[in-house]
Amino acid sequence: MARTDTRGGPLTRARISEVATRLFLDRGFDAVTVADVAREAGVSSVTVFKHFPRKEDLLLDRVDDAVQLLRSAVRERPADFDVLASLHDLAFRLADDRHGLSGLDDRSAPFFRTVAASAPLIARARELAAELQQVLAEELDRDPRFQGDSVLLAAFFVAGYATVLTENARRCIAGQPTTAEDHRARLQRLFAALRNGL
Repeated sequence: MARTDTRGGPLTRARISEVATRLFLDRGFDAVTVADVAREAGVSSVTVFKHFPRKEDLLLDRVDDAVQLLRSAVRERPADFDVLASLHDLAFRLADDRHGLSGLDDRSAPFFRTVAASAPLIARARELAAELQQVLAEELDRDPRFQGDSVLLAAFFVAGYATVLTENARRCIAGQPTTAEDHRARLQRLFAALRNGL
């Protein structure tokens, strides 16, 4: 059974994440230490690292959500859906929900500014993209219905989606947030390129 008391478990993780995000957005990532986060959250630095192995993961903490979304897109797709159709539906569902992983939430500007201002966060974001690419390739390798090149599809999809997300972030930082229509149009171009190229 997962612990949910104040000493550990999901509630502690959520509190640490909330405190860290607030501190990073207020002061900048590089100006805040793990000890600062721990003190403000009322836990030890050891507890922070138990939940978040790297300081960067305190802010870039949506990778588990992204992994689950990718796995579900492959494993739980309808029998008549190929993988690209399922990934297409996932990307557009995220857009419709203005999910944090779409880059369409107008309130994301402080987050994007914080990431853009920190070399360690940018480097970690790239590492996470590579991890997601590997997860998707492994899922495709395990899928008996997928007959294509799993490594290429995973690389092109993750890189393409990351490019769309990065452009949304750039526009948001500049005070010109991407409209839902522009985002959807760019996703359509991405999937047309994936479909025609693969």
